[in-house]
Amino acid sequence: MQDMRALGIDVGGTFTDAVLVEKGEVRVAKVPTARSQDESVVAAAAAVGATKIERFTHGTTIATNALLERRGARTALVTNDGFEHVLHLRRQTRAHLYRPCAEHPPPLIPLERCHGIRGRIGVDGELEPLDLTTLPEIDAEAIAVSLLFSFRDDRHERAVVEELRARHPDAHVVASHEVAPEFREYERASTTAVDAYLGPVLAGYLRALEGATRAAGLPTPLVMRSSGGLASLDEAAAHPAFALLSGPAAGVVGAARVARLAGFPNALSFDMGGTSTDVCAIVDGQARREHERNVDGLPVRLPTVAVHTVGAGGGSIVRLDEGGALRVGPESAGAHPGPACYGHGGLRPTVTDANLLLGRLPAALPGGLVLDRAAAERALDGIDPAAAVEMVDAEMVRALRVVSVEQGLDPREFALVAFGGAGPLHACALADELDLPTVLVPAAAGVLSAFGLVAADERRDTVRTYVEPLAGARELPSEGEADLRYAGQSFELTVPLGADLPERFHAAHASRYGYADRSRAVELVAVRTADVRAAPPVSVTGPSLVASGPQVLELDGATAWVPAGWAGETDPHGTLVLRRTR
Repeated sequence: MQDMRALGIDVGGTFTDAVLVEKGEVRVAKVPTARSQDESVVAAAAAVGATKIERFTHGTTIATNALLERRGARTALVTNDGFEHVLHLRRQTRAHLYRPCAEHPPPLIPLERCHGIRGRIGVDGELEPLDLTTLPEIDAEAIAVSLLFSFRDDRHERAVVEELRARHPDAHVVASHEVAPEFREYERASTTAVDAYLGPVLAGYLRALEGATRAAGLPTPLVMRSSGGLASLDEAAAHPAFALLSGPAAGVVGAARVARLAGFPNALSFDMGGTSTDVCAIVDGQARREHERNVDGLPVRLPTVAVHTVGAGGGSIVRLDEGGALRVGPESAGAHPGPACYGHGGLRPTVTDANLLLGRLPAALPGGLVLDRAAAERALDGIDPAAAVEMVDAEMVRALRVVSVEQGLDPREFALVAFGGAGPLHACALADELDLPTVLVPAAAGVLSAFGLVAADERRDTVRTYVEPLAGARELPSEGEADLRYAGQSFELTVPLGADLPERFHAAHASRYGYADRSRAVELVAVRTADVRAAPPVSVTGPSLVASGPQVLELDGATAWVPAGWAGETDPHGTLVLRRTR
């Protein structure tokens, strides 16, 4: 299995990246993303020379973009009679704490398509028999079903789903117990609605992709989930919400693999692209995960890699505000026209223009793009490029603190894995600020998300809700995680299962909140397990480099800036290991 041909293709908004690994050699390619993403996948596979592939993995932004742009299916909701407003009432919290007039984004399903049905399950069983005759006629392409307490007893929900599928054989029907069998009614209903809303869109794309890849002689791809694992194409088509954050998850998986190979089980993943920066903590070789994510104002209660994103990238606009203070981002120059130095008509200054004027970029980028220094000087007229870079660095330092210090982790015990087109340019400065001793720059830094697809395991997550005293819980699995809280608390901490579970919860509570109360009863909210099928071993090598700052290094799809006081060399896997020398 060591010499298997493995292909990973990550489709982004601007470029589609491909990584082919064979006999330790890594080949990469970038092609522009076409309107039909399946065409981009086939083009990227051809560009990287993919033939006789044994394992093909894929990450896509189709679901993410459809949700952000509200291009999903015409969707209806079926819930209990009297609870039709669940998506509209939300949690009755403000959209913005300090702006009382700020509005929440509208729900995916308007009130006129939210229907109630008679029948009720309670915490201890059936309270009112289900009456399927009260189920109204529904006009929708997708239907979400979320009934009270279906996470404990799904009899009513199964009966409703069976009836809906019989009545509407062409509709995409999703039940909450299939997607998010957890308590908290609003979050469960929201997650189910998102899954139903995206179903026809992602399923249509994946079927088109299956046909296109088969015609190109490629195997049916596995699809990256938000949790950092892979699922079959059929599984992804059935429940697209699980693939909502497919791209960022793949980058973190790639960073974790690079860090492990370099001998650093604890690392901070730092992916800086043209528009945004994604960061995530990797502890004991595993990316940290969370069990709920807010996506464009909509809670999605599904396992996902705990990525934190900020609007800071190479294309972020640099400007002076009305008071003359320097600001960077979140507005970006994007791919078109891009930074002024690209010569595509951009006139506004960006972080990339500042890096060029500071001598941190070569005269031409990979792909033959010659940079226009004079255009960068005109755009930045009156703005100190060093100050612009310091400003964007400060924003990214704050992001790294969110996933480390604010989670009870000491960044000084972590390495920083820098990737993306702009990540290696800023990594050493961020490491200096946070006192990280080591920076890792992968050989394929510009396409690490695609490499993460190659290295990802197949993974299927399951959750079982308890909401009962831990002391009275039946025998728990030996592996997985438990959501625990003190009795009376509103929210939980997730702790690995195993021996001394109560004491480890107290320790985790003390680490996160600064105190533990061992006299209080501990409540078990949920148990989370995962069925993992490990990826075949993939060995990689890379070019041999030695660096001593100050120095600019041109990499495959990225550029690294090694400042004074930093030096290093590549390890056997092609990762540049930089360490502070002062």
